[in-house]
Amino acid sequence: MRLNEMKSRFNGAGYLLGGPLLNRRAMLNVLLVALVSYSSTTFAAEPNTLTPDEIRDGWILLFDGETLFGWEPATKANWSVADGTISVSDGEPGLLNTTSEFANYTLRVDFRSPTDTNSGIFLRTAAHPTDPATDCYELNIATEAVSPFPTGSFVKRKKGRVPAHSDDWRSYEVTAQGGHFVVKLDGEMLLDYRDPQPIPRGRIGLQLNQGKVQFRNIKLKPLGLKPLFNGNDLSHWKVYPGKQSGFSVVDGEIDVKNGPGALESECQFGDFVLQLEAKTNGKGLNSGVFFRSIPGEYTNGYESQIQNAFQDGDRTKPTDCGTGGIFRRQKARRVLANDFEWFTKSIMATGPHIAVWVNGFQVTDWTDDRKPDDNPRKGLRLAAGTLQLQGHDPTTDVRFRNLRAVEVAK
Repeated sequence: MRLNEMKSRFNGAGYLLGGPLLNRRAMLNVLLVALVSYSSTTFAAEPNTLTPDEIRDGWILLFDGETLFGWEPATKANWSVADGTISVSDGEPGLLNTTSEFANYTLRVDFRSPTDTNSGIFLRTAAHPTDPATDCYELNIATEAVSPFPTGSFVKRKKGRVPAHSDDWRSYEVTAQGGHFVVKLDGEMLLDYRDPQPIPRGRIGLQLNQGKVQFRNIKLKPLGLKPLFNGNDLSHWKVYPGKQSGFSVVDGEIDVKNGPGALESECQFGDFVLQLEAKTNGKGLNSGVFFRSIPGEYTNGYESQIQNAFQDGDRTKPTDCGTGGIFRRQKARRVLANDFEWFTKSIMATGPHIAVWVNGFQVTDWTDDRKPDDNPRKGLRLAAGTLQLQGHDPTTDVRFRNLRAVEVAK
């Protein structure tokens, strides 16, 4: 119910039209319930956003609705963003690819295309795939009149159940786990495919082939992450000795006070996906998550910063790199987290490429092009290393919870 619709149902004497007289408190309750319902509905339906439930569940946006941050074209095509939509209709055929590589996930994408379009969404692909039968998975967007592999099919692999064409927006959902792929269109399953020799990981690509195509609401949930913290004690973690930080478990959360110091994981990760929740219990506090750290060495790894302050009231001007930035390497392009509030962070590292999402919004997209070195402070480190949660200084008061991660196949 829209606000003006709600107003129209009340007359000036305080009657709900068509019903009995309500007292002021009852009228207010009705109005508040309707407003909450309306707000929740519109928020959930807003393109290129995530609901609070999706954020908590680990979903991330691959398209922010305004820019092509996190994407790069493989050819000279006229990819553009307008009205919350990625569009293309001419130029050199090829892909618009994510800069990040993904392995196991559920992917949702809305698309719209006329009947003469032949396009697709490429999964686990290289920037320039050569044969969809062997080096990627091409989920087609086409009618039977245009392609022998219509919408819902994997080109050169398996034809799916053919849906009726529509010029309206349609929604793909693909779940990829190892060699098993399940494809749904508007909630209806079209394809169940198993590859005995699966491609382990790759980019996601949007295709320009023939005709016009548009995309929006591109979101992904990584799969297969395992808990790193049991909520009861610090098993499988160790406090770095000789430092000032205090680490404890309070209300099922890792509590960090004072500093400097670090809590180091026993497990090590090289190429990985890490997701966690954090909260700073003070204004402008500083902390961080270190990864690919040299085991047993104090905070000697790449650092994903935690610092929610920003300058001049402008969230695009982070203080001290900003939450989600790669400290001393790349600033966060926007501060999405707030002090005193839980926020989510997703870190993905594959080879030299590192990307970070805060509350499902990508804030960092960085490739370490330095010469290889075992020490990540001096050069590119690809070797597996530990995770470290940082106590920065005497003001540190930070909580962590819901830490989970998975190693990604090379």
